[in-house]
Amino acid sequence: MRYPWLPMLSLMGMGFYIAIAIILGIWGGHWLDGKMNTGPLWLIIGLILGIAVAALGVYNMIKPFMEEAKKTDNKQNKDIK
Repeated sequence: MRYPWLPMLSLMGMGFYIAIAIILGIWGGHWLDGKMNTGPLWLIIGLILGIAVAALGVYNMIKPFMEEAKKTDNKQNKDIK
């Protein structure tokens, strides 16, 4: 790997991504509740959507690492045989 610190930077940004996705979902839901006068309905929907976006983003960030680990594991298993 040419830049060994690049995966670390990617994983460090994961926390910020999670926080921003959830905060934006809550903020958007709160804003819609104020406009529509619906109580906490849109706030809860925004929270759920924020968590879903955060989970999907984390999965997409981790997927390359899982694929690389699988390749390394397969290579080690071939070397043992």
